[in-house]
Amino acid sequence: MARKPQTPSTPAEHSPALDNALRDHQPGAGRADYATEPGNAGETHQNVQQGEPGAYLTDNFGHRLADNQNSLKAGERGPALLEDFILREKIFHFDHERIPERIVHARGSGAHGVFEVTKAIPELTKAGLFQEAGKTCPVFVRFSTVAGGAGSVDTPRDVRGFAVKFYTEEGNWDLVGNNIPVFFIQDAIKFPDLIHSVKMEADRGYPQAASAHDTFWDFVGLMPESIHMIMWAMSDRAIPRTLRTMEGFGVHTFRLVNAKGEGHFVKFHWKPVQGLESLIWDEAVKIAGADPDFHRRDLFEAIERGAFPAWDLGVQVFDEAFAAKQPYDVLDATKLVPEEDVPVQIVGRMTLNRNVDNFFAETEQVAFLPSNVLPGIDFSNDPLLQGRLFSYLDTQKSRLGTTNFHQIPVNAPKCPFHNMQRDGLMQTLVPTGRANYEPNSLNEAGEDSGPRASPETGFTSFRENGERNDPTEKVRVRAELFADHYSQAALFFHSQTQSEQAHIASALVFELSKVSLDHVRARVLSRLRNVDETLAQRVADGLAVDLPEKAPAARKPVAMKPSDALSIQKQAKNTFEGRKVGILFAEGSDKATIDTLKQGIEKAGGAVVLVAPKVGGIAVKGGTLKADGQLDGTPSVMFDAVASVLMPEAAAKLAQQGAAVQWFMDAYGHCKTIAHCPGTQVILDKAGVEKDEGVVPNEDLLKVGPVRHFAREPKVRALA
Repeated sequence: MARKPQTPSTPAEHSPALDNALRDHQPGAGRADYATEPGNAGETHQNVQQGEPGAYLTDNFGHRLADNQNSLKAGERGPALLEDFILREKIFHFDHERIPERIVHARGSGAHGVFEVTKAIPELTKAGLFQEAGKTCPVFVRFSTVAGGAGSVDTPRDVRGFAVKFYTEEGNWDLVGNNIPVFFIQDAIKFPDLIHSVKMEADRGYPQAASAHDTFWDFVGLMPESIHMIMWAMSDRAIPRTLRTMEGFGVHTFRLVNAKGEGHFVKFHWKPVQGLESLIWDEAVKIAGADPDFHRRDLFEAIERGAFPAWDLGVQVFDEAFAAKQPYDVLDATKLVPEEDVPVQIVGRMTLNRNVDNFFAETEQVAFLPSNVLPGIDFSNDPLLQGRLFSYLDTQKSRLGTTNFHQIPVNAPKCPFHNMQRDGLMQTLVPTGRANYEPNSLNEAGEDSGPRASPETGFTSFRENGERNDPTEKVRVRAELFADHYSQAALFFHSQTQSEQAHIASALVFELSKVSLDHVRARVLSRLRNVDETLAQRVADGLAVDLPEKAPAARKPVAMKPSDALSIQKQAKNTFEGRKVGILFAEGSDKATIDTLKQGIEKAGGAVVLVAPKVGGIAVKGGTLKADGQLDGTPSVMFDAVASVLMPEAAAKLAQQGAAVQWFMDAYGHCKTIAHCPGTQVILDKAGVEKDEGVVPNEDLLKVGPVRHFAREPKVRALA
């Protein structure tokens, strides 16, 4: 039902100034007509018609805005300018909207570890960390979801934050990224709008930790630059199996600068040593109910048992000449550099080997800043990165309440630090002497005169600022290649396996089915036609709607060669390392068979959880056996593969229990390996489990492995 506009009553005795505060400040006051026009890079501008009465978009002091889509830059590909009061006010207000919980990335899990350089790269960077192989430093890592609050669940469809703090001899380096290499927007000025749209709808406070609702997809439909990210977000990348089996990316293009002052562009990658693995959507939903802390618990328990998660740090390095030849702009955060064009060089390995001692003191209070870089690592003119350099420092002050947040142990560098900054709320250091300014000559009187600048070894910005940019212009525009919003979205889709493509189509159907506004669904479908016609048709068919006309593309897409590196299934590893197998048993089960299975799995690097109808000691053939989990509370969605050792009589009893039947039904539906004994057949039949290459006798479990059998999927669910 359409809502009637609410006009607050205004008593006559109120002053015009108070009337303005009460009425004209309301969003939408006046309901102005507007014209929708594309910008030079295809971004959507909605502008008040000249001469029409109504609501003009202003800053908080009433200044009308001419452009709410682009930050002010020194040239169309230049850095953002500090004088952009519109950007600063918008980000400043956004950063302070909530306290003390993070506005985004509120739900996080952290751990300590160590980083070791495996390949020195002094020819690329003067950063001391990378001067010799074998050099190490401590790290702290925080993984997170983006959209949900701190009390939400671990397994929603969402981007995952992947932030690493390196405690080096030259200071802290914070590599603040995600598990997806691209982002929704090209310019930081749109970040508040993006997050407002994906968060709980403002009038009703739901849905929590979900993008399947009107406002998010309305934003996406009006922001063609988001389409590439939507392909990733609707893929299995957004529902990782564990935090240990997802990649990490720096997202932005950074610079490496060597001792000679020579610079190269760089993109950072984290490659999980254990390989990539994801959930199936139905599995993600069920895990959210079975264990809202599934990812947090998995990370904690893996480290606790000594199965330390590890990632290789890789770099893609290229120069301006390469960048200038590409059909995309390397400063555009909605684009990636295909690994086939620029291979990823592995330069180090990070291993997480210690859980936090106190969740609040460390995981909650850790503060990451993209501006924390080492001499030899620098920024590019990426307009999204430029905004983050301002935003993160500001938001830490809001969350942690003081400019001295760097003194919190998890944030403090592990090398000496000295400066003239003093006092402030929660000052815990006790500087001595009078030297709180420089230059000073107090040393001439025998006093400590404090620290001084170090031109030779200190941080110096990369001097060249050309980047095919005219810095003499101050403009609110985007570079020409930023207008291609579909080529890499198509590249991602065409790089997936058939089942992964079906998952993307099905995710789009699910999300858009939650959208109640017909015109929003139609607009998104019109965008999808620029990615792949068959994808758009599959989604339209899944929604039972007609396919609308194709949306005009701001720049004609170009065909790009598919990349295997973009597919989870093509990168999957068939290994028990880090995997968890559930073994179901009951009274009378053969303990020797269970022990043999358990020993084989553990020898191969896996972990075993024994599941039974009861958790106390159960009489089995060969003695008694205690379960790790009770059947009703330990569903098969918790495991990477399952096995069962049951006597026919016990199996017949379990076949009457919904939890037992569902245990196998879910494992089969989620395309997991099911190993079983002959006695289990009665439950398998009732669960609809048909024999295939993943349904095997117990003795074949180690041979088949804990892999997904996606050839089974068309038999167990309807996919778009």
